Amino acid sequence: MLDRIECDVLVVGGGVNGTGIARDAAGRGLKVVLCEKDDLGAHTSSASSKLIHGGLRYLEHKEFRLVRKALREREVLLQSAPHIMWPLRFVMPHDAGQRPAWMIRAGLFLYDHLAKRDFLPGSRGVRLDRHPAGAPLQPAFRRGFEYSDGWVDDARLVVLNAVDARERGATILTRTMCGHVQRGPQRWEARLADLHGRRIDVSARCLVNASGPWAETFQRMAVGTPSDVPHALRLIKGSHIVVPKLFDHPYAYIFQHPDGRIVFALPYERDFTLIGTTDVDFTGNPGDAAIGADEVGYLCELASRYFAQPVTPASVVWSFAGVRPILEDASRSASAATRDFRLDHDTNGAPMLTVWGGKITTFRKLAEQAVDWIAPALGHEAPAWTEHAVLPGGDLFGAQPSKRSVLEFETWMRGRQLRYPWLSQGQLLRYARSYGTRMAKVLEHVRGLSDMGPEIVPDLYAAEVYYLMTQEFAQTAEDILWRRTKLGLHVPPGSVEVLERWMRKEAS
Repeated sequence: MLDRIECDVLVVGGGVNGTGIARDAAGRGLKVVLCEKDDLGAHTSSASSKLIHGGLRYLEHKEFRLVRKALREREVLLQSAPHIMWPLRFVMPHDAGQRPAWMIRAGLFLYDHLAKRDFLPGSRGVRLDRHPAGAPLQPAFRRGFEYSDGWVDDARLVVLNAVDARERGATILTRTMCGHVQRGPQRWEARLADLHGRRIDVSARCLVNASGPWAETFQRMAVGTPSDVPHALRLIKGSHIVVPKLFDHPYAYIFQHPDGRIVFALPYERDFTLIGTTDVDFTGNPGDAAIGADEVGYLCELASRYFAQPVTPASVVWSFAGVRPILEDASRSASAATRDFRLDHDTNGAPMLTVWGGKITTFRKLAEQAVDWIAPALGHEAPAWTEHAVLPGGDLFGAQPSKRSVLEFETWMRGRQLRYPWLSQGQLLRYARSYGTRMAKVLEHVRGLSDMGPEIVPDLYAAEVYYLMTQEFAQTAEDILWRRTKLGLHVPPGSVEVLERWMRKEAS
């Protein structure tokens, strides 16, 4: 039982930035503790548009540095976890009411060439009356453009960073609140408490504030708000809706509203289409963020402008909202505010690093830059390493990242079919995409479905639940059905309660 821990680095916040920093620091030999007041990735990091992308729309705001940085990271990330990330081709329908075609072609040319592409194809113009992506659209859309970006299972990305951090020696404490910190000349003294009231005292040489939309609140609690960072964060709510699938092809869409805002329509979980996002200034507790009826109406209206099949609020089967911590840059509109990040270094006593802003695509680079400062500040010299490492399960064809893992995922899948012939095609694909090579651990000692234990809810067997509870920090049915897997979209009503009862019984 943990009562007191001494460590080099205490990371507060279990989103993608916090877990990324914990992983990088642990991999450089630092002793790390991470605490998260809820589940890993429970808020902003699991409420994204699920994209690894350079941010095509940021070009019109002249954010060339951010786009270049994100484009460079895009292929690094795709190779690091090819089971939970993969290339995705986007189609942008065009009509006379939008920017001139020559201007869009110029923007796409810049997007193709701002950073080196090793294996992603470039952009091109398309005739929508001859392209698979044209069939579901309104017949008025006859021409468009096609370009490359990537997809990511955002919640699993967070968990895999935490798993890797733990395997490299970090202590990961979920549902554990950091309620008090006190700074000394050399160390921070922090008081943590879990859901059961157990107190854990942590003495750390460095404190990392990676609490996302709560970063400003936590900083005030820790040291007060420095005068040179007034109103550093702008909180922006992004909401998404999920509807029954509107198309059968593998392409995604990027739609432009007449007001200039961008919305994506993405293939999602085989049977659905994900539509989002909105950009709405937010006040209040980020943990209470929820989609508003006006946002649902806005997304439905925009989607219906493009799709031949109307999208209405009655079509929505699920929705989610998250609050993004955006660097305050005096932009007039939320959609124009920068998605770049800033790292603040405070050495007025024991060192503290605060993360402001950021986006999923640049999380690894953010973490690397953070630890590039933390390690020397603690007198610890160790080189950066994550650019050439895979995340757990990503070693499909060896321990090093490779474009082969991205381009030949189907080849690797055929090998799993031979090894697990008793799995249905749907089960095999879900396990492969969720766990990669770690599916061997999920299915350890399993020779058939009869060895998987009871099927607790449809397609969820005890063997997988045990793995998620013991290896991936899952504590509740919500953790499992909505973040570790997306089975919540596929199981019948009442499944959360059924799984919760089963988990409580097993824990007793």
